[in-house]
Parts: sequence; structure tokens; C-alpha cells
Amino acid sequence: MDPGVELKVKDATLTDDEVVRRVLDGDIGLFEIIMRRYNQRLFRVARSVVKDDSEAEDIIQEAYVRAYEHLSQFEGRAKFSTWLTKIAIYEAYARVRRFDYRNVDSVSNLEDQGMDVKSKEHDPEQQTFDYEMRMLLERALDAIPDDYRSIFMLREIEGLSTAETAECLEISEENVKTRLHRARTLFQREFYSAAGTTATTAFQFLGARCDRLVARVMDRIRENDTTIEDTREEA
Repeated sequence: MDPGVELKVKDATLTDDEVVRRVLDGDIGLFEIIMRRYNQRLFRVARSVVKDDSEAEDIIQEAYVRAYEHLSQFEGRAKFSTWLTKIAIYEAYARVRRFDYRNVDSVSNLEDQGMDVKSKEHDPEQQTFDYEMRMLLERALDAIPDDYRSIFMLREIEGLSTAETAECLEISEENVKTRLHRARTLFQREFYSAAGTTATTAFQFLGARCDRLVARVMDRIRENDTTIEDTREEA
């Protein structure tokens, strides 16, 4: 293996704090590890605020630059990922204050960015389904109010804890729980609306699927009855 590749693989296992320490010591190239590690999270968080792919990308670039410039100010009292996420959130809301992105239509480049719904070697029908599902998810998420959208993105999609989310957004944990409950309700409503359906008509088990299951069950019942009857005759 190329020594350079081996070094990169080894370095990729470093913790955030170790990377920060080594970057501050002059190993600037290792900052790439931080970016690759958190690109997805920062993009999602930024996009939850501005609802525009290109602006979200600009925001995370600026967030990384600011984080690097102020890296020596990271004191380790919070997780580095939380500190970095807060910088991205600050930058996103600064953009919103300067421009009203809520009235700008978002044209999402779903082939390259967006929610991480991958179609690995799926057939064309499955790929089409994945694409449409991704569009529905993003459309539903974009439709809920800003405060709830950010909460939903951090907790439900990025998997941050209640405490981490509260720290990132600088609100109480109780507020996070309350908003998340409301966000889930709003997201569900918007998703069903975008899909042109309702909760009562989703996940149906009708038609051919129902017929197929009934037939299989009945076949097994008849098979079991025949076995029991044969056993009685032999006795």
C-alpha cells in the first residue's frame, strides 16, 4: 500500500480533539478529515435554515473557514462537532437576516445533494421510487416552519441527542422536546400532503398483496389439516 494512503487511513481514525490538536500544531492538511466527517451534517443543518442547496454549500464553506480561523478558541467544554455545528447555524441565520430566503424557490440538485437516500445498483423502477421519495421528503421538510425544521433535522436526521441539539440551538432541552413533537406532527402532515395521501390511506395492504397473503395462509391451514387427518387415520 502507498505510505501516503496508509497514513490517510490511519489519520482518519483520529478523534476530533486529536485532529484539532494536530492542526493547531501545524498539520493543516488534517483539517480535511474534519470537513469530510461533517460535510453531510453541516449541509443538512444549513439547508434546513435557508432551504437552498447552493446557499447551504456556501454557508458550510464559510463555517469551515471561520472554524479554522478560530480553532484556537475551541476550549473543549462541548463536543467539537457541537461547536462546529453552532458555527454553521450562526452563519446560516446571518444569511437569513441579510436576505429573505423563505420567499425564494428552492431548486434542489437531487442527483448530487440532499437527503442521503442511496440506490445501490437498484433497477430503474427502484431508482425512480428512491428519487421520488427523496423529493417528497425534502418537500415536506421544507414546508414546516424554520424553528421546527432545524430541530427535526438535528434530532431525526442527524441523530443528535436532545442535549446536543439544545446546545447547538441555544434553547432548553424541554424546548427541544416540545418542538420536536410538534415538528414530527407537522412533517407527517406535510409528507402525506405532498404524497397526495393521508394517514388512513398510507401503508395499505389491499388488492393483490392481500389476496396473495390470504392464499398462502389458507394453503398452510389446509396442509396442516390434511397432516392431522392422516395421523388420526393411522392411529
